[in-house]
Amino acid sequence: MQFELFVASRYLRAKRQRAVIGVITVISIIGVAAGAASLIVSLAINNGFRQDLQGRLLSSTSHINLLRSQSEGIRDWRPLLARLEKQPHVVAGAPAIYEQVLLSRGARAQGGILKGIIPLDESKVSSILNTITQGSAAALDVVPVRTDSNSADTADSLPPIILGKDMSDELDAYVGSAITVTSPQGELTPFGVLPKYKRFRVAGIFASGFFGTDNSWAFVRLSDAQRLFDLSDVVSVLEFKVDDIYKAGQIGRNLETEAGKGYMSTNWMEQNHALFHALRLERVVTFITIGLIVFVAALNILTSLIMMVMEKTRDIAVLVSMGTKRRQIRHIFILQGILVGVIGTVIGLIVGYAISWTAGTYHLISLSAEVYSIDYVPFATRAQGGILVALVAIGVSFIATLYPSWSAASVLPAEALRYE
Repeated sequence: MQFELFVASRYLRAKRQRAVIGVITVISIIGVAAGAASLIVSLAINNGFRQDLQGRLLSSTSHINLLRSQSEGIRDWRPLLARLEKQPHVVAGAPAIYEQVLLSRGARAQGGILKGIIPLDESKVSSILNTITQGSAAALDVVPVRTDSNSADTADSLPPIILGKDMSDELDAYVGSAITVTSPQGELTPFGVLPKYKRFRVAGIFASGFFGTDNSWAFVRLSDAQRLFDLSDVVSVLEFKVDDIYKAGQIGRNLETEAGKGYMSTNWMEQNHALFHALRLERVVTFITIGLIVFVAALNILTSLIMMVMEKTRDIAVLVSMGTKRRQIRHIFILQGILVGVIGTVIGLIVGYAISWTAGTYHLISLSAEVYSIDYVPFATRAQGGILVALVAIGVSFIATLYPSWSAASVLPAEALRYE
């Protein structure tokens, strides 16, 4: 192969009778480099958004949720939680109550999900309380003293609630404001079933970075949620954090088996399946679209090699007459096309990784934080992406050499040298 590589490299560097061949070769290298660089940058952006999205999701939610298949709630949750926390791969667990409510302040109202938590346990399975930007979650740690009716509450004695940033903006509520939480379940009175409500004091405002969470979620003490929804010592879900997030499905099934009949589990991948599926689809579409740049460059390689064969017909005939095998002739032009692909790919990888690193490090591309929940475009490069791009670029370049190399190997020495 050293002979074929030597001749191919000489053909690539040699001065040509037709300058257009050299121009097309340079354009081919630039095209392959541009395609490879574009693919690296697009994959880095896709990976960056995926990692940022996944990180924000996992910081605000648990990995696995265990709940009853019926809507009766989990009654003996304390011994069950203690037992399940000892299962393999389970790092921590926490009880919680989820219910849809109506939150209002004055003439403003907003529907949302009220989550009753034990702050110490919640902090073991998620980092949502660490995203509080105003106020503090310390008020949730205080054991409530008063349990009398809402009408007797004063501003200082109201139970605390933590709101999302977008929800607080919608309600025009700030730290210290009093809001009313209304449960749709209602309570039976002599006048019929009336909605049950309770007043809370805003103790903190969090900003998780997700509009859906910041606009719809509110956190209160587990005991306050149980009183609001007329639950005794009952929780609606047990949340778990595991040591391997990608095995959450299997670990969840193991927890179902250990908990016994009547329990079901969901995990973070199932809950956000549509979102991550959209990201994967976007990655594939982007790869195909930008890959057309490499395809156009491959057409240039095909054109330049065909013209090269036409120009080097006499040289090919001389080589065959001197004993060069047709297999070696094919290898010469295949290697020439692959050299163009390799040079372009290397340049493209260097440029692509350099752009991605620079833009990711210095946050060169800004975004509107109000719209995208992040103020810059994240870049995350992977070695696997570079390998995939290199294989595709070089593979397409190789395919482009098949016809010209076959045409070169078919040259007849007698016909080519007849008039020499």
